[in-house]
Amino acid sequence: MLELVATNLARHKGRAFATALGIALGVATIVALLSVGAGLRRTAGELVHLGQADIGVFQSGVNDPTASLLPVSVGQRLNARSDVEAATPLLLVIEGVKKDPASVVFGADPRGFFVRRLVVTQGRRGLGTGQVVVGDRLARELHLRPGAMLLIKGRPFTVSGISHTGVFFEDTGAVISLPAAQKLTNRPDEATTFAVQLAIDAHHSAAVKAIRRAFPGTQVIGTADDAERAGANGELVRKTVSIVAALALILGGLGVSNTMAMAVLERRREFALLNTLGWGRIRLGALVLTEGIAVSIVGAAIGLVLGAWGAQWLARGIGVSSVVSPHVTLWTIGQALLIGCLVGIIGGLYPAWRGTTISGAELLAGT
Repeated sequence: MLELVATNLARHKGRAFATALGIALGVATIVALLSVGAGLRRTAGELVHLGQADIGVFQSGVNDPTASLLPVSVGQRLNARSDVEAATPLLLVIEGVKKDPASVVFGADPRGFFVRRLVVTQGRRGLGTGQVVVGDRLARELHLRPGAMLLIKGRPFTVSGISHTGVFFEDTGAVISLPAAQKLTNRPDEATTFAVQLAIDAHHSAAVKAIRRAFPGTQVIGTADDAERAGANGELVRKTVSIVAALALILGGLGVSNTMAMAVLERRREFALLNTLGWGRIRLGALVLTEGIAVSIVGAAIGLVLGAWGAQWLARGIGVSSVVSPHVTLWTIGQALLIGCLVGIIGGLYPAWRGTTISGAELLAGT
């Protein structure tokens, strides 16, 4: 049967390719969105572990954790807890670097563990007045070296060192002292978040719950799922993927159905001959259905390649390419192929049924 399927599709390769291409575009969009969504989730996980922290404490009720504002005095109360080893305030300066608006500038306490854990690969870890430590990825992009000048919110800072931590936000960003960040943003005695290192004997989930109870008005983010729920981006991507997937199934199914229905009408005599050779209705229906699935799988495969390639373009288009690195997972590949099969099944059901409802005599008669 597979040989016959390949022969039939080759006879109408233009129509089959057009149908496959339509499916490919839908699948490519889904793959690109899923890849960006996976990248958002991975980035959200890194947001939790800034400075290799165990948890992050943010203001509750904000759509984006980077818009959080908390008094610095919260840090003193956190450090006084028995289940906290250390808490350091961070003030995030968003769109502070004009040449790379997506990079994040961290205002950090020079004595906190966030700064102490920066691995300086060039220069030194200096956060004095007018000094900045730049992540290695941002340094490469802007061609910065120790001694160079970096404008942050229009004010010049001297690059004292280049650092690497392996955390996306930190390697694509920069670090200045907390007082300098507060002055730039006109936020005296405030911080965006507190990076918290739990005590060695503290149980993670129990500590998170206890800190939530002790600090009303805050949200304690302890996992990547918590971070994703705290912002609107992940939910938006998930909803968009669901809508696009539904549209791909509907439009792709209609395309396959139209192609296969035309094929059934054009091949009535062929089906009649197969019927006289002993092919039953079920086998004829399976032939039509298999052709529809084959076209859809080819389209899904093309869409998978286009989607993986186009995810970077999508990230650039929505302005998150410097913050989110699209991530194609095995689950993404599986979903793309599954959607391709579903499109073929949905689109091939009616033509398959249509091809089995006409008798051999009617087909031979050309009716």
